[in-house]
Amino acid sequence: MNAEYSPLLMEWLKREVTPALGCTEPVAVAFAAACAASYLPSSCESIRGFISANLYKNAMGVTIPGTSVSGVALAAAIGALGGDAQKGLQTLQGISGAVVGQAQELVAAGAVAIEARDTADFIHIDLTLQAGEHCCRVVVIGAHTRVVGLYVDGAPVTIPQAGDGDQQRELAGFTVGEAFRFISQIPAAEIAFMLEAARLNMALSAEGRQRKYGLNINGTLAAAVESGMMSNDLMSAIIINTVAASDARMGGAAVPAMSNFGSGNQGITATIPVVTVARHLNVDDDTLARALALSHLVAISIHARYTRLSALCAASTAAMGAAAGMAWLFSRDLKAVNSAIINMVSDVSGIICDGASNSCAMKVSSTVSSAFKAVLMALQQSQASANDGIVGEDVEQTIDNLCRLVVRPMAHTDKEIITIMASK
Repeated sequence: MNAEYSPLLMEWLKREVTPALGCTEPVAVAFAAACAASYLPSSCESIRGFISANLYKNAMGVTIPGTSVSGVALAAAIGALGGDAQKGLQTLQGISGAVVGQAQELVAAGAVAIEARDTADFIHIDLTLQAGEHCCRVVVIGAHTRVVGLYVDGAPVTIPQAGDGDQQRELAGFTVGEAFRFISQIPAAEIAFMLEAARLNMALSAEGRQRKYGLNINGTLAAAVESGMMSNDLMSAIIINTVAASDARMGGAAVPAMSNFGSGNQGITATIPVVTVARHLNVDDDTLARALALSHLVAISIHARYTRLSALCAASTAAMGAAAGMAWLFSRDLKAVNSAIINMVSDVSGIICDGASNSCAMKVSSTVSSAFKAVLMALQQSQASANDGIVGEDVEQTIDNLCRLVVRPMAHTDKEIITIMASK
């Protein structure tokens, strides 16, 4: 194992693969409000401030976890009245119906005013909570729970090291090949913690199959299998298992997901297809841990090359991680892994993110279907070439080409998407 990369990739995994309850954008708003509320001597009476337009896009329509309601103002009010900032991305764990009712009353009274602003950082939250004569302002920038400013009654206070607050240091990027070597050579016991991703996300999938959440896309597909309109095969199992977790997560299930790069949907997409294939192949836990580590690392490697929030549906890049993990399970071959990723870039390089909502599960179904198709092609040594669209000479150039589109021209697409959503 190359010592230069082993600690780095392990740090990436431990930083970016973390439990999260519900869609992380409304949770980020709730976290900021809960953090500020913890410094007030009495219950919050009003909330004022702004959040970045990108964060607003992903927080405005999705169901707040543990509730049946949605909205940025309600996310802030629920966080302020009942959230626990010490739980980071699980701030809203255990929220009661009574708290939701109180939050609705606060919003209905006009005591919560949060606007969307164009900001330099895609994740930017600036909220001030008032209780009597006292107030607390909290500023979150760069990551969903990274507090960079905290002021009580106008005076700055020491920032607590909660959530991502201790993760200010930038980490160097890495290649797919480096991720492959890492998972191939590291002792399995050192990445056994990746099995928790399988446990959490498969439990969320089970929840989504047991109850109807959101658009219940997994139920639609399962009914199609039962009626013979779809085949009862491995691809169907991959899609249904993965979409069930996304249905539940976007529909407000009070069950945590193991996230990837700050997103539960990305964590779900990077995890469940790999677990489903691993069970099909009946591999042991050590093998599953390696496959999951590769999937999550590839997803991280790709997403680290563009902004955390963007016009690109990041489930597509997380599914590229899943394609890598599945290809490895079938072949143990780096060439097959690279080919699967290249095939996916050629197939689903332009799915837009039009905000977090129940329809995200539809995009998840499309991306994991593409991932398995890309793996099947790779196993037959069929790969899109540099003559095909944005595909480059190798996997790294192909990924860079995709991310170039996200960072440059799709930045304008993102602004137009936000304009359309805000005008509805």
